Amino acid sequence: MLILRLNKAGAPQDWLNIYQAARYYAQGKVLFELGSQQYTLLGGHNRYGVQSRLQLSSIIACDGKVVTHGKIALTNRYLFRRDNQLCLYCGNRFRSGQLTRDHIIPRSRGGKNEWTNVATACSRCNHQKGARTPEEANMPLLAVPFRPNLYERFYLMNRRILADQMDFLSHHFSDQRNWL
Repeated sequence: MLILRLNKAGAPQDWLNIYQAARYYAQGKVLFELGSQQYTLLGGHNRYGVQSRLQLSSIIACDGKVVTHGKIALTNRYLFRRDNQLCLYCGNRFRSGQLTRDHIIPRSRGGKNEWTNVATACSRCNHQKGARTPEEANMPLLAVPFRPNLYERFYLMNRRILADQMDFLSHHFSDQRNWL
């Protein structure tokens, strides 16, 4: 289970484990909490036998260093997750090992390896398309490829997002994600 750390403006900064989050609480750097999920960390017992407890929220905003995120790394893991494990040519869902990165404008024809020029494709469709554009291969894309924004980046980074974290992030997704 990971906790989403925001900056004081409410922009995602990092995924934290519960111990990293506890450090922010202990240092008094948690400015506000969001989300409905709560975690309880149990500590030691005092001389009266009372055990210490620390309540952690699933989303916390913290004071401190603000990280500005530049480019989002284009990896197959993130690409396949962006495209929801679907081949954007045939529309079938596959496991990651059965998917490939297809360059819409082929690299052999000057196409770049960037978010807006790549799509998830099954091996069969990628081979069938070959070094042609989707139009030349008569294989239209089922969705328009897009560059993920900051909130979508945090979705792509974590496979086990809690419902309240997903609700927070998804309110900031670009309109281009509607097809997923």
